[in-house]
Amino acid sequence: MFSLQNKSAIITGAGSGIGRAIAECFVTAGATVHGVDLNTSTFPTGVLPHACDVTSATAVANLAAQVLSTSGRIDILVNAAGIAHVGKLESTPEADFDRVYAVNVKGIFLMMQAVIAAMKNQRQGVILNVGSIAATVGIPDRFAYSTSKGAVLSMTLSVAKDYIAEGIRCNSISPARVHTPFVDGFIAKNYPGKEKEMFEKLSRTQPIGRMAAPSEVAALALYLCSDEAGFITGCDYPIDGGFIKLNN
Repeated sequence: MFSLQNKSAIITGAGSGIGRAIAECFVTAGATVHGVDLNTSTFPTGVLPHACDVTSATAVANLAAQVLSTSGRIDILVNAAGIAHVGKLESTPEADFDRVYAVNVKGIFLMMQAVIAAMKNQRQGVILNVGSIAATVGIPDRFAYSTSKGAVLSMTLSVAKDYIAEGIRCNSISPARVHTPFVDGFIAKNYPGKEKEMFEKLSRTQPIGRMAAPSEVAALALYLCSDEAGFITGCDYPIDGGFIKLNN
């Protein structure tokens, strides 16, 4: 089950964290994986590398053309590229807000726009956007990030509605905290000398008592992009260790 044999997939943010785990998982499942990131040196084995700035319309259009030239089709798009930001409304500079919006919202918009014609021609395609529980749950000091992830959820529902007749499915996944290099870097930068204490504190914010492993998020992505999930579209899937429903 959940084979991606003979599928061509584009995965953004494939150089680290969740995107890298999804790329590795999809290669194992048999897909031809086109990895997208600014830095391609950390891609998993078997991923076809594409250095691309997802905030550039020209770069994204060229990327889609390259993938079509190489693989002949685009079956799956996973938008995992994203950046975070710490700050509430009054402590968020305009430049930081614009930067988060450019990557987390405009980047997904451009990537979906670049592949939609190919998927329509095929009468088949799957788009999966990596969102966050921040889209639906208030998280302190995450104003710009939460705003961007709310937009990801809305874009997902809009695309699912508009292209269902063309055989294109569009869903999103919303993780809580995932143990990625970003988390380790964030703790080291903001809490020097208290890394272990803060890691445990952040882990406990999930009722299950730990952060997710990137591979667990990748497993959910694999299912949603497989033919076995062919009846699922227009849905957001929290993968949150009970954060949304059990955090009272």
